[in-house]
Amino acid sequence: MGRTSRKRSRLARRTVAASAAFIMGGGGLIAVNVYANADEGTDQPPPQSAGQQASTISCPDVGNELPEVPDAARGDVDRQLADLDGQITEAYGRFERTRDKETLLAPLEEKRRETLDGITSTLARAGARPDGLDGMAPCTLRADDQGQGGQAQGQGQDQGQGQSGNGPEAGDFVAIESVRPNVKRPRDGRNASRGTFTTKCGRNENGKFNPDNVIVAPGVSNGAHHMHDYVGNQATDAFSSDDDLAAGQTSCRNQGDKSTYYWPVLRLQNGEDEDDAQADGGGKDQNTGEIQTPASVTLKFAGNPVSKVVAMPRFLRIITGDAKAFTNGDANANASWSCTGFENRQLKDKYPICPEGSKVVRTFNFQSCWDGQNTDSANHRTHVAFADPRTGTCPQGFRAVPQLVQRVVYDVPPGPGFAVDSFPEQLHKPVTDHGDFINVFDERLMRRVAKCVNNGQRCT
Repeated sequence: MGRTSRKRSRLARRTVAASAAFIMGGGGLIAVNVYANADEGTDQPPPQSAGQQASTISCPDVGNELPEVPDAARGDVDRQLADLDGQITEAYGRFERTRDKETLLAPLEEKRRETLDGITSTLARAGARPDGLDGMAPCTLRADDQGQGGQAQGQGQDQGQGQSGNGPEAGDFVAIESVRPNVKRPRDGRNASRGTFTTKCGRNENGKFNPDNVIVAPGVSNGAHHMHDYVGNQATDAFSSDDDLAAGQTSCRNQGDKSTYYWPVLRLQNGEDEDDAQADGGGKDQNTGEIQTPASVTLKFAGNPVSKVVAMPRFLRIITGDAKAFTNGDANANASWSCTGFENRQLKDKYPICPEGSKVVRTFNFQSCWDGQNTDSANHRTHVAFADPRTGTCPQGFRAVPQLVQRVVYDVPPGPGFAVDSFPEQLHKPVTDHGDFINVFDERLMRRVAKCVNNGQRCT
């Protein structure tokens, strides 16, 4: 599917009357919202909607609470977690059509309980029977406590506030010039690995994207419920095996790097439809607006401030950030937003409003400590870790590996007229930003990466 990138479109004036969202991987919030448009050039306020007081469904996030999942059970468990997503989506659709709160929760709980029983049975057969999953079946209905979105003005321009109607809100943006410098890094020690290796893989000019997530939801179409940009490996989708990736084509200049790099697309909220307006991951999942091709993408592997690094194992999978941080909390959140010329000021839970001439920057700092054994884990997190932010040391039992730092830059109009794709119930909040990586470097080239980093060289 192709895409367009009208980078200087005039953003439609738009007032958000309420916020809407639905679904989550195994649990989350369903928010119903309505928004009204105000035609440009008129001072008449938009009509108020009876649905301004949003309602939400809050369901426990089952995936976060599962114990270690044996390899033999992972495929079935992943598909059952996707079933929980579908059940929440169906419940939202029913509520949207009928507004019948009275009959919403009981059928949803019944379906969730059946699926949770299936997960329990799957894990029991693999020798890892969990306790208490049935207690995660009930969901609750409550008011959306995030407040209502409003008109936001940025740099003297009329700016859109979310074509899809489920975010973002005016309060999700802040002028970068009002943020104090806040970037701190550990000092390099005697044994620091000071080099870098930069791989050049383009900026997705060929428009490869899909709403899959082969790491979290392998074998499940539309497992992300939002669209991803891809650079590097061109064979990546929900059904890609390690062999498929190893045999795939790559957009990287160095053909020894067939790694997969992906992240949620960024869209202009300007009232213009993208080609995916009626597709999964796009309009069907409340992700609307013009997808923006990055102005530049930098993929750099850096060292550790206190030790040498070892080569990454082939097919190591790393996720940085949490796509569901709005409902899960910020324990795994790692969003980092800024503007060119201001990158000593990083934002975690706000989008930046950049001054004229400055571009929006998303930086993804990946975990740089590896447990020395596993290329993945049940929650896709515990096999890797971040180095201590104060000292740079890895946790006990972990080894330092080259740290992937992705820097994605966008030339978009100044002001609050953009948002990243998200799970619908995450309301396109900036804190949900995240990046995904599968190492498919040729092993010889990965050894060269580690050598360059350890020797203090600047390699490409």
